Amino acid sequence: MTIEIKAPTFPESVADGTIATWHKQPGEAVSRDELIVDIETDKVVLEVVAPADGVLSEIVKGEGETILSEEIIAKFEAGAAGTKAAAESTPAVNEAAASTSSEDALVSPAARKIAEENGINTATISGTGKGGRITKEDVLNAVKNKPVAPVSAPAVERVAPVSAPGVSFDAGDREEKRVPMTRLRARIAERLLEAQHDAAMLTTFNEVNMKPVMELRKQYKDKFEKVHGIKLGFMSFFVKAAVEALKRIPAVNASIDGNDIVYHGYQDVGVAVSSARGLVVPVLRNAEHMSLAEVEGKIGDYGVKAKAGKLTIEDMSGGTFTISNGGVFGSLMSTPILNPPQAGILGMHKIQERAMVVNGQIEILPMMYLALSYDHRLIDGKEAVTFLVTIKELLEDPARILLEI
Repeated sequence: MTIEIKAPTFPESVADGTIATWHKQPGEAVSRDELIVDIETDKVVLEVVAPADGVLSEIVKGEGETILSEEIIAKFEAGAAGTKAAAESTPAVNEAAASTSSEDALVSPAARKIAEENGINTATISGTGKGGRITKEDVLNAVKNKPVAPVSAPAVERVAPVSAPGVSFDAGDREEKRVPMTRLRARIAERLLEAQHDAAMLTTFNEVNMKPVMELRKQYKDKFEKVHGIKLGFMSFFVKAAVEALKRIPAVNASIDGNDIVYHGYQDVGVAVSSARGLVVPVLRNAEHMSLAEVEGKIGDYGVKAKAGKLTIEDMSGGTFTISNGGVFGSLMSTPILNPPQAGILGMHKIQERAMVVNGQIEILPMMYLALSYDHRLIDGKEAVTFLVTIKELLEDPARILLEI
């Protein structure tokens, strides 16, 4: 029986996609739910799996071709032919190999792919799926909890820049390499230009004394991790402070739609995450109802999914405000660019000890510069400064975050 393999149904925010990689070629036997092709959109990479056991008979759309939602991309022959082809092409195996095959059957194709990419042995994972089957979520949890091995004096080698994965040159060479821009990188470029052309963007700065938050974190981080099973970082404090500030200054949580201003009665906070494919912004939905532990847990999950390239369109859709942390890369100060159609974005930076005057005395304090870029068409300077001062006051007296005062 011939089955038409179609592209997934794209959401309204995604116009089309591109065939990224065919994992199977015509004539190859394929098992049910085995990965056939990756489709790259301007937000995520979508996976298409086999609908049944059989053989991929024809590829209609080749790698690099643009496709539309539900467009036919391949043809598939389901049934005994696939099983027979697989059997004829597979040599006799010993008992050990048969045992391995049996173990592989208990691992979903998506889970196996993530495990291979992250060097995880599936034999060490307890499956939570039906009949002990290892699911994608099981492997993502294993990746998240994977211990970091100590690194001892690695050999010096030339590393490709983060923005150009897979591109490297030998020392002394004057060669050039031309590679096509990925859809995600092209979309990032488009949105950055859109933000600068379509918004009256302005940035205001302030600085915050991080000592109170650092002392609170130091005092409770072990107990927090024991109770909640996740480490207490700084991002959750910034998210909660931003939520409270957004409630007080609703214009920063609004957006412009034509000649209308849309005020949002909820706080969906996007958190900028760097991935191998570029900058992505997964969203913490209803952040106003989340605890510090829930914020840390969700950000941790997004980080794992971003590393594995498994963020979904739903993970990154929407958002009323964004937080970007350039401090993790050592940035001391920057002017973040708006994430349209949002009206504001908060930039966090490196914590650095500086000499500060406190009550007439010089003290060495861990200080961080904060930056708020905002759309001046919607937000006045007074509102922007008040918003940033509110975050500063909440972080310098963290109890106010819990008391909402």
